[in-house]
Amino acid sequence: MGSDVRRRGRVGWMTGCGRLVLALAFATCIGCAERTAPSTVPAAPKYPDFMYPTVPAALQRAPGAEHIDLAWRFLQSGDPRNATREFAAALQRNPQLYPARTGEGYALLARGDHDRALTAFDAALRGAGDYVPALVGRGQTLLAMKRDVDAMAAFEAALKADPSLADVRRRVEVLRFRSVEQVIEAARSSASGGRLDEARTAYQRAIDLSPDSSFLYRELAAVERRQGSGDAAVQHFLRAIELDPSDAMSMTALGDLLAERQDYTGAEAAYRKAAAIDATPELTAKMAALAERARESRLPEEFKSIGTASQVTRGDLAALLGTRFDRLLAAAPPQQVVMTDVAGSWAAPWITQVVQAGVMDPFENHTFQPRLVIRRGDLATAVRRIVMLEAAANPALRQRISAQPAISDMPTSHLVYPAAAVAVAAGVMPLIDGNRFEVNRPVTGAEALEVIGRLQALSR
Repeated sequence: MGSDVRRRGRVGWMTGCGRLVLALAFATCIGCAERTAPSTVPAAPKYPDFMYPTVPAALQRAPGAEHIDLAWRFLQSGDPRNATREFAAALQRNPQLYPARTGEGYALLARGDHDRALTAFDAALRGAGDYVPALVGRGQTLLAMKRDVDAMAAFEAALKADPSLADVRRRVEVLRFRSVEQVIEAARSSASGGRLDEARTAYQRAIDLSPDSSFLYRELAAVERRQGSGDAAVQHFLRAIELDPSDAMSMTALGDLLAERQDYTGAEAAYRKAAAIDATPELTAKMAALAERARESRLPEEFKSIGTASQVTRGDLAALLGTRFDRLLAAAPPQQVVMTDVAGSWAAPWITQVVQAGVMDPFENHTFQPRLVIRRGDLATAVRRIVMLEAAANPALRQRISAQPAISDMPTSHLVYPAAAVAVAAGVMPLIDGNRFEVNRPVTGAEALEVIGRLQALSR
């Protein structure tokens, strides 16, 4: 019986020990299960955009390198916590192991800890500045932080190190487009707000991002034109046209700028190229105005100074009428006249023209007296005769000038009233305060140019 008891005791002890062993084994298996990753990366990895931190051949036998593959399998199985632990174990053994530091960055990125992830990738790149997995991870982290421009720089650095990265290349293209849009929006906002230096810098940045976009050069040139940087603006307009030979807007803007700089030949060439693409009425008017300015640029200096003269002479008025209405005057029936004092005047060709057309008269002693000051009554007489020539083929204008406006300082019996009435009714010489005409007041150069401009408008 004693032996049976002892036997049962041994069995009980063994049974208890067995249970203890089984319990310990079960607990150990649980711990193993927590630390054991799948034998391979899952067919559908959790983070397919993450780049495996390949260990270079020179580091494959380095302490800690054995943890990297296991850590990566944890991460791609959706377990960044254990992945972080394995990468940390690698770095504890070898703090300079930059593939492990890169893996740590990816694990932190997976957990949404962007600041620490960026720190990890930067630390890895201090160990190897051209390590592609770290550059890609840095770009992905910056992208998550909405730092698109910095992200693009990181991706571009990765492409420089490994041009075969097609996915990264596509991402750069998308980012470049998005960045260009943001920079252009900022540039246009600065330009519209008058912050021209900011606008210029932003456009140059946009061009760096998209160097083949012709409209960027055109808009940059417009800013430079406003800044007074004419040479730079010309070059950028030309670059826009080179990139897009159908860019009529750049051609027209270049023509405007060259006309401002009195390069009439260049401006005409630019306008003609634009007109060959899109002959708008506005462009036709620009070309006509340019032709007139080009012609006037070749006129004597005396003509160019008329606009600033305090008093206009008969020679000045004859030159203005002769240059602005040459076709109309040439079509008028010619009159035979003799003038004895015109040959030495700078305005001689136009004096002869306006007198032969009957728009201005010589004096009875056969002199024209080119230096005699013009008064408003004299100007009205010349205006009336131009208007009558225009009205010959314009019934609406004839009707318009038939009115007899009330002029407070001039009765209808006044010798100059018919001329003043036509000039006022046609809208060419408005009355002065109190409906006065002031027939004897000298005419300034600025006033003469205004009157001639209104007179020209009648025929348009």
